[in-house]
Amino acid sequence: MAGRLSGVASRIMGGNGIVSRSGASSLRQRAGMGLPVGKHIVPDKPLSVNDELTWDNGTAFPEPCIDRIADTVGKYEALGWLCGGLGFFATLGMLAVLNDKASKVPFTPRVYPYDNLRVELGGEP
Repeated sequence: MAGRLSGVASRIMGGNGIVSRSGASSLRQRAGMGLPVGKHIVPDKPLSVNDELTWDNGTAFPEPCIDRIADTVGKYEALGWLCGGLGFFATLGMLAVLNDKASKVPFTPRVYPYDNLRVELGGEP
């Protein structure tokens, strides 16, 4: 019984069965779509020093891998925006800490009968 099962499994997984042949041909062809990023070009000459910094996906205009920020934003303006954003969230956090009512009353206030014992604690009848 185990020999028959292993024979069937080997045919399904990669033996001489129909499933393996049709699977291999469909994987080889990729349903006619080709590779995911265009043709694979094998280099025939030495690569340039910064070749890994260029994303060449087969289009007419390869683009750099590292996105460059527009020249209209200087580094000090970007630093100002970063500090302003972090300062906003720090202020928001400090306001949440200062307004935390659960830390000021760490227990639930007890409620007594008869209007919270107003008369018994010295209130007007």
